[in-house]
Amino acid sequence: MKINKIYVKSKNTRYTIIIGKGSLGILKKQLNKLCPRTKKVGLILDKNIPNNFKIKIKKQLKKYNVYVYEFLPNERLKSFKKANSLLESLIKNNLSRNDTIITVGGGIIGDFGSFVASIYKRGINLISIPSTLLAQVDSSIGGKTAVNSVGGKNLIGTFYQPKLVLSDLTLLKSLSKRNLVCGFAEILKHSIIKDGKFFKKLDKDKNKIFENFNFNVLAEIIFRSCKIKLSFVNKDEKEQNERMILNFGHTFAHGIEAANKYSGKINHGEAVLIGMILATRLSFIKKVCSKQTLDKIEKLYLNQKLLKKFLNFLNKNNLNKIVNFMEVDKKNYDKKINLILLKRIGKTTKPGQYRFSPKEMKNVLKKIIRF
Repeated sequence: MKINKIYVKSKNTRYTIIIGKGSLGILKKQLNKLCPRTKKVGLILDKNIPNNFKIKIKKQLKKYNVYVYEFLPNERLKSFKKANSLLESLIKNNLSRNDTIITVGGGIIGDFGSFVASIYKRGINLISIPSTLLAQVDSSIGGKTAVNSVGGKNLIGTFYQPKLVLSDLTLLKSLSKRNLVCGFAEILKHSIIKDGKFFKKLDKDKNKIFENFNFNVLAEIIFRSCKIKLSFVNKDEKEQNERMILNFGHTFAHGIEAANKYSGKINHGEAVLIGMILATRLSFIKKVCSKQTLDKIEKLYLNQKLLKKFLNFLNKNNLNKIVNFMEVDKKNYDKKINLILLKRIGKTTKPGQYRFSPKEMKNVLKKIIRF
């Protein structure tokens, strides 16, 4: 199978995203090429990755002194306490700035490991191997790192770019349908905010992701999704303006996750699916988008049962909590909640164009949930 490459070039960044079945086999060559002075590797692994993949990765690193750190991926991992513990271990093992941290896992492992890499000795080489669909199309791209605060999700972090992102599609074979849906949420978001033709393709080919697992279709979808995200990131790496459009549905999502205490009952992708529907319904109520646009998106959701049970997380007891967490979202710059709304499939409003007071947001949420 062909291996696709995306060359990321912005004002301060140059790295490559490699996408393909079996691409783990080139890790050794790439590490030697990109980080020739590396002698030690801090390997940060998701405990849930199948052992055969862990063995493959370790074989690729035989010539290095490898320090393995395995973690269960949950939002509680993303804390200062856990980050400090890992940093102290790296210091104890005396990794230098010429050495390399490799993260292997989904978005939680990637966010956490990349944050540690960004602050360890003011920055150490970083290679990301995303193991979930969500991580391959979203969290591994763009250089965001983070840990959580009691005040909300991802409020503490840095912008720090990797030397390489290596996406091996065979890693996705071990994922549950629920995990694939989580990644599909971000892919769907990219189509909704930027590319109507891509939205139609996703609607047509969705079964080749969830049921038949067609590697060629998956590779094309991941490639297109990454290109869309990068079209925003390359123009606005530090999220000062246009990159905020990528947060379509996410302010709702982060509020929902935090209000539910980052429990396993709802994961990030599921929260994003809810958030995008809420943002689209709000867009219709505010006469920003048409009923036809709303119907197209809701039809895709209903066909895939993407809304099944998720709206249970929007009960009356949770609404105040959700809005309180939305109020401290990092995209806000005053006491109002900054939201991206949808004009049509492929086109959103501009950042800062629609802002809501917490009181107004609570009233609006009650309307959209009943909608």
